[in-house]
Amino acid sequence: MPKKLADWLRESRRILIFTGAGISTPSGIPAFRGKGGIWTTRQPVYYQDFMEREAARTEYWEYKLEMWEAHVNAKPNVIHQSIVRLEQAGKVKLVVTQNIDGLHRAAGTSEEMLVEIHGTGSLAECQICGARNPVEASFTQFKKTRQPPLCECGGFLKSATISFGQNLREPDLARAFAAANACDLVIALGSTLSVSPANTIPLAAAQAGVPYIIINRDGTDHDCLPQVTLRLTGNVEDLFPPAVDNILSGD
Repeated sequence: MPKKLADWLRESRRILIFTGAGISTPSGIPAFRGKGGIWTTRQPVYYQDFMEREAARTEYWEYKLEMWEAHVNAKPNVIHQSIVRLEQAGKVKLVVTQNIDGLHRAAGTSEEMLVEIHGTGSLAECQICGARNPVEASFTQFKKTRQPPLCECGGFLKSATISFGQNLREPDLARAFAAANACDLVIALGSTLSVSPANTIPLAAAQAGVPYIIINRDGTDHDCLPQVTLRLTGNVEDLFPPAVDNILSGD
């Protein structure tokens, strides 16, 4: 009989969990791609444009302010909580998230178990000196002046997220790939697995022979790969938390 999701979770001790926007939609945060995604109605601001053009920086902060005001009160949902429960049970090697919403942290995922591969929207970062501070002060300033905020050193402030055209942080990549090399199960939750190089992290584990499970409502770029062990189609909140409940309750 083929193994079910709960069977894989029960037998594993070092799970690499890779998450995308689909796990935050139950918290009211829209996905970036697919039907109704943000990028179907708005074009992203590329990093080079941000650095070179005042108009692009203004557009960037207008968008960030709009999203922050709409979702600042978003709370972790049952998916985030189930991941924390797996960590507390000693089954998680690392959580790698593409999400910048901070909900894994808010749910209780520990610092040493989390890589926010695309950064975090909770901080503003100077593009010159690298100073980081809570983003609220930048939003307050931008709302008053409608001028892109600047660091005390004169550098451009940007949310501490990875923009299009901006390189991922090497320490984060190193931690993620180290976990991919050491895990005994990799699960992708709520991701279209279409953004490179982040999507190569779960694939690295799968190519090394680690069982690879994908759970997503819509199609993903990895669906047809021979390394996929189990593909479940549906809302992540309907499929993943019940399996976690199953193994942690001893059923």
